[in-house]
Amino acid sequence: MRAGRGGGGGATLPRHLVLGSLRHAVTRYASDLAEAIDALVGVAGSPMAVAVDSAGSAVRAETASEAIGAVAGIQNLHLQFTDRLFGQAPELAADLVEELARRARVTVTLHDLPQPSDGAKNLPRRAAAYARVAEAAAGVVCNSRHEALLLAEYSAPRLTREVAVIPLPVGDGGSAAGNAAGSAAGSAAATIGTPATDPGRAAAAASLSMPAPTRDEAAILGYFYPGKGHAELIDAVARSGLDVTVTALGTAAPGHEAELAAVSVSASEVGVRFESTGYLADAELLERCQRVAVPVAAHQHLSASASINTWIAAGRRPLVPTGRYTRELAELRPGTVTLYDPDLLHLALAVAAAEPASTWLAPGTSIRPHLADTAERYLAWWEGLG
Repeated sequence: MRAGRGGGGGATLPRHLVLGSLRHAVTRYASDLAEAIDALVGVAGSPMAVAVDSAGSAVRAETASEAIGAVAGIQNLHLQFTDRLFGQAPELAADLVEELARRARVTVTLHDLPQPSDGAKNLPRRAAAYARVAEAAAGVVCNSRHEALLLAEYSAPRLTREVAVIPLPVGDGGSAAGNAAGSAAGSAAATIGTPATDPGRAAAAASLSMPAPTRDEAAILGYFYPGKGHAELIDAVARSGLDVTVTALGTAAPGHEAELAAVSVSASEVGVRFESTGYLADAELLERCQRVAVPVAAHQHLSASASINTWIAAGRRPLVPTGRYTRELAELRPGTVTLYDPDLLHLALAVAAAEPASTWLAPGTSIRPHLADTAERYLAWWEGLG
């Protein structure tokens, strides 16, 4: 294969559209994956070794309106798609992808798959948009089997092509590709609402036992928005009687500032301390991840989670609600998460607080796939598409 800079044909590696702010998890993943692939295909002796030009394969566009111009002349393109990045409405996001597909051979990785939690009004709109995107693409990737099933269940039940599953990575594994990519707590671990952490420190974090002292807090990281689990965590702390602060590591997602303020008020009403850190720089995020007493990812509608991967990359073993995706994750990376019954979070918190070692990865725990592993999977997938 060769690194594509134009020219059609399946043997050409695609360019990668990196759309939006690098503070967004999906945007950061697109950037990190592009750099990892550039590094991997340039490794001497690699069977996929090619010359990668100095520009790299990433193509930046800050807004959806800039995307068409940014990729002008490119004939092979990969997208990391979530509707909120590609348009102000699901229909507009699908319009953009269809236009890109008219101009280039497009492959796509789908994020934030439509599901019932979108509500009776938004689910049909988002599902129709994702169906259009999947139909327009020459190849489709989901980040988990769970998301591939969501695609089939709600968006594209009549999609005839096979959907590939390539899990989100954690860490860089110390490889040339990972180091070149500078993927912080893993490409996907560039968590929404927080930056990624330094790759070397993330790798070291995974082998740590228990730095001290811990902060007396149970924390959820990433952008705050309704359904992320903060309300459930506050209720669980109140029920458990634990003297811990509920902390949101990150800032409110755009448009959800009022809900964040409301959650703070509701916490005080039940006698629970609540803190929101706002945006955290790399070193601050890593330190806070390693200092909290109980790491939690209590999202009520998990699919593929950058937040969970960030905890893991920092050496933590977060509490996660039992569900189809989290069972898949526990199978993918044994020993990296602790599953709990969604109705019994207060009991899971009490156990974690009483047994701090249970909130850390045991020495020798594998957190693969790393970023380089993921890059290799994509290279093999594109080759298989022909």
